[in-house]
Amino acid sequence: MTVSLAEIDDEQLYGGKAAQLGASIRAGLPVPPGVALNVDLVAAIAGQNNAALDAAFQSIAALGAVAVRSSGVGEDSTSASFAGQHSTVLEVRSRDAFADAVHNVWASARTLSALAYRQRMGLSGEPRMGIVVQQMVASEKAGVLFTRNPITGAGECVVEAAWGLGEIVVAGLVTPDRFRISMEGEILERTAGEKDIAIRSLPGGGTAEFDVPQERIHALCLDDLELGKLLALARLCTKHHGPGPHDLEFAFAGEDLFLLQCRSITRSAKQ
Repeated sequence: MTVSLAEIDDEQLYGGKAAQLGASIRAGLPVPPGVALNVDLVAAIAGQNNAALDAAFQSIAALGAVAVRSSGVGEDSTSASFAGQHSTVLEVRSRDAFADAVHNVWASARTLSALAYRQRMGLSGEPRMGIVVQQMVASEKAGVLFTRNPITGAGECVVEAAWGLGEIVVAGLVTPDRFRISMEGEILERTAGEKDIAIRSLPGGGTAEFDVPQERIHALCLDDLELGKLLALARLCTKHHGPGPHDLEFAFAGEDLFLLQCRSITRSAKQ
């Protein structure tokens, strides 16, 4: 009923994010293990098909706590990213939580804003939502990386990062640290943000906001070694997914760097 992410290459059946992550895994990029649910399975679970739900949940049990991510058909393409439109549900552990997460992600493709975006992009027909289920990364720091400066259009990497799970950056709940790195490896900017809260996993499932200790609010969360790892990852994504530009979501757990998403930037300055 579910298929390992490493095997996914059919965007029309599993959605753009699953196809992109499948290609990343086959290229040897550090993507957390996971599976993909095709659009028919997602629709069945959203429609309260208990047999489909039980089979899907049984297939992910070995992953432990998981992140349930949208993978809509047409999502993360070169013409339509759906960034910020579709849902992600983190730290899912139980069958009921998994059922709710799948329904929430499926429903997020049908909100007024998502449907309006589809119309602007010229996408017709009923939204078709696949789902990616990945092992949770208990990140100590996380964020996003752009392989082209989204403001100036310069050919440099721009990194925005904060403490805890990357949702705090994606949702715009703090002012993240900002870094600029030339493609040759020179660090052009280090600007500390105001990271007064962090999102972290709860032992029983789900996530919550926590206060960040005073001494870490304005302390840079990434050091030069970690920035070097991010630049190397950006180069690999460019090598395997084309010249881009690309938008990466990343997480650090200890010294290990994970790629959570790599999608095309559909619009940036100077384009």
